[in-house]
Amino acid sequence: MSDLPTELVPLRPEQHDVVDLARAFAREEIRPRARAVDEAGVETPWDLWRKAAAVGITGFMLPQEYGGGGFTDVFTQCLVQEELCVGDLGIGNLLCSNGFFADPVLALGTKEQRQEWLTPLTGPDTPMTALATTEPGAGSDAASIVTAAHRTADGYRLSGQKAWISNAGEAEQYVVFAKTDPTRRSRGMSAFLLRKGTEGVSFGEPMRKMGQRAIVCREIFFADAFVPEGHRLGAEGEGFTGLMRTFDISRTVLGAAATGVARAAYEYARDYARERRQFGKPVIEHQAVAFRLADMRTRVEQARLMTWRAARRLDAGLEATAEAAMAKLTASETAAYCTWAAVQTLGGWGYSREFPVEQWMRDAKLEEIEEGTSDIMRLVISRSL
Repeated sequence: MSDLPTELVPLRPEQHDVVDLARAFAREEIRPRARAVDEAGVETPWDLWRKAAAVGITGFMLPQEYGGGGFTDVFTQCLVQEELCVGDLGIGNLLCSNGFFADPVLALGTKEQRQEWLTPLTGPDTPMTALATTEPGAGSDAASIVTAAHRTADGYRLSGQKAWISNAGEAEQYVVFAKTDPTRRSRGMSAFLLRKGTEGVSFGEPMRKMGQRAIVCREIFFADAFVPEGHRLGAEGEGFTGLMRTFDISRTVLGAAATGVARAAYEYARDYARERRQFGKPVIEHQAVAFRLADMRTRVEQARLMTWRAARRLDAGLEATAEAAMAKLTASETAAYCTWAAVQTLGGWGYSREFPVEQWMRDAKLEEIEEGTSDIMRLVISRSL
């Protein structure tokens, strides 16, 4: 644990154990498969998913009462997320994606709903899940979604379209956000639980992506898809509140993911600079390279500490919307810088697909876009001024 400043937040033995597990899994299972997964195009690496499920990684963040690992605090989730994403950003995000599904279920669901929908997510045969918010005309502005949920005698009929949904078509369980009252904008949004195979639900082809290809993204189409009354999460109109709480958590955890890939890029560039010789001495002894590595290390530490601060506030029950946005903004832009700097440090080799840094540079870009772009994060922060 020497490369994490845990003297600031001493870890319990069980936290050390789960972090060590994630680190070993990233080193032994994720990193060796990462390039092949990227080159396969857009395909779910089911072998890694099953291996991760078998050792408890896919469900470590779920409550023990539903069979999970019990690490429900955001801080521990960030520790694990960073370690997995040092191995590979896309794979790391994939393996923890069930946590994003679980957040609104825990925030809005009844005890019976939690039991029914979260218990299957533990154990070696856990299915994938998905959170369906984004639409072709509604990305960072989630309140502007137009997918409609029309009330019927015993439930709702969903009509509309979602886009860029991670795990869509691969997942067995979905949380779908739709408008039960389109005249009320955010206050008219509700959340629904839905299973793959529901009549009236179909999926588009996998979307071709620049990076993070381990995560399959598709469009979802709803054509009067029936959802029973008992599959609504919370009361009508409470969906946006649950989504915003989910965003605070997911943006913080994604800050840890971005920190992970930034750390990987820094460590790789540092080790390369120590071994490579140019003009008669190790590259790391050239001032320009040393200063760049110093900037990389400093930014990684900044991103990690910003992320930890947001996580600790969330775990303490404090308002953390601005802090989560700051963490995601800082970490995502750090990932963009550090992966660029790693390519720059390796020179022509960094531009080659023989080395992982070019993939990390492509992967990192998504962190400045998903769960709210950097511009949106600045807007969120500005509202707290």
